[in-house]
Amino acid sequence: MTEPLALYIHWPFCLSKCPYCDFNSHVRERIDHARFAAALRTELAFEAARIGPRPLGSIFFGGGTPSLMEPQLVADLIADATRLFAPVADIEITLEANPTSVEIGKLTAFRAAGVNRLSLGVQSLDAAALQSLGRQHDVAEARRALELARAIFPRLSFDLIYARPDQTLSAWRAELTQALALAADHLSLYQLTIEPGTPFEARHRRGEILLPADDLAVRLYEATAEEAAKFGLQRYEISNYAKPGAESRHNLAYWRYADYLGIGAGAHQRLVLDAARFAESRHRAPEPWAALVEQHGHGTAHREKIEPADAAREMLLMGLRLNEGIDAARFAQRTGVPLDDALDQTMLRAAIEEGYLERDATHLRATAQGQIRLDALLGAVVK
Repeated sequence: MTEPLALYIHWPFCLSKCPYCDFNSHVRERIDHARFAAALRTELAFEAARIGPRPLGSIFFGGGTPSLMEPQLVADLIADATRLFAPVADIEITLEANPTSVEIGKLTAFRAAGVNRLSLGVQSLDAAALQSLGRQHDVAEARRALELARAIFPRLSFDLIYARPDQTLSAWRAELTQALALAADHLSLYQLTIEPGTPFEARHRRGEILLPADDLAVRLYEATAEEAAKFGLQRYEISNYAKPGAESRHNLAYWRYADYLGIGAGAHQRLVLDAARFAESRHRAPEPWAALVEQHGHGTAHREKIEPADAAREMLLMGLRLNEGIDAARFAQRTGVPLDDALDQTMLRAAIEEGYLERDATHLRATAQGQIRLDALLGAVVK
């Protein structure tokens, strides 16, 4: 396998649990940093020995809140990964952080550890919205974090949540302008959704949270592209905007259906091993995961071979999120299925006629209107 591997490292702990979040994140009064550091390094070494030599294109520290990690552990894991695999010359190393004072104080140390791209969880520059979202930072901290990160890291991304209760189009445009003026390299956009089992779900059920109507959500989404373009950012994936060359190479590996390795509690991975593709996931709970690693060298809880038809479906679901779309030749090479065999031809023709999909000699793409309707579109055209 000559295509670079993407490595994801999961730190499952947070200072608090946001009421809208259903990620695999956990709050602990005390964290045994030495134990989890050893487990992460052990699992990484186990997987490297199993996979064998591979080029390494990116490392992504996600969570949870990986900026709660000790910078020395980040440095150790980067050193391990770049020793166990063959890093490309311009390897992308991203770490997610929140704009709290505790985490921002570590930014210089994370840069010294080898992180060259920061992903900052701003979520909003509206004080009331930050409070309702349960965030631990305020607007002043968010602005300071953006300014500081811009000075420390060569590459900077930030997250914003839209379609929030009581959000207006004019306020959203103003908020976008403020954020983009501070850090205009890469923006990841998330629509607020009500996830099962979260406090927001209970409040939504009681009528305490009302989300914007669908037509307003669409206008907010379309306004994002308009405001981002003023700062030189173009949408390259349904929810991601970047200046040319600032796209997230790690996330592109997911969307292009490349191999990726996932380390840590609850992490997922997709790998081709011995000419077969496998989906694997780790035990979600941090302490049981660590115990499995201590016993077996890894915390894998589930392993499944991906059949060609399922691989084709997965690659369509991921690849049509990208503006570049899906390369038909690469699709057949990665899945073993010709692109046309994975599509309902009647529905495909209808989607093209309606202007939701476009096809040329090499690629299948969703148009801007198709991306807005992508879930329904995929359900119709994917076999």
